Amino acid sequence: MNGAMYREILSDNLLPSARALKMKRGWVFQHDNDPKHTARATKEWLRKKHFKVLEWPSQSPDLNPIENLWRELKVRVAQRQPQNISALEEICMEEWAKIPATLMGSS
Repeated sequence: MNGAMYREILSDNLLPSARALKMKRGWVFQHDNDPKHTARATKEWLRKKHFKVLEWPSQSPDLNPIENLWRELKVRVAQRQPQNISALEEICMEEWAKIPATLMGSS
């Protein structure tokens, strides 16, 4: 994945997800220091869209609560044992939709 793909994912999913989670104004977006996240074009895109972004210290994966959600998704997907990439994508989407909003909100 490159910065352009990352920005496309954000464009397609960030606001719809925030709305679906009923997040109020003032929420802060968090991502880590992956190069596509810190790319000048990505920072500029986020700034133009008026997203607040949490400043993130380097080398701090232990501070990243989204990892709890990724683990939950990984466990759910592994239990269903997808047999090919198409099934993997479908199962990921299905299982992501089943994760309770309360778990997402607490992360």
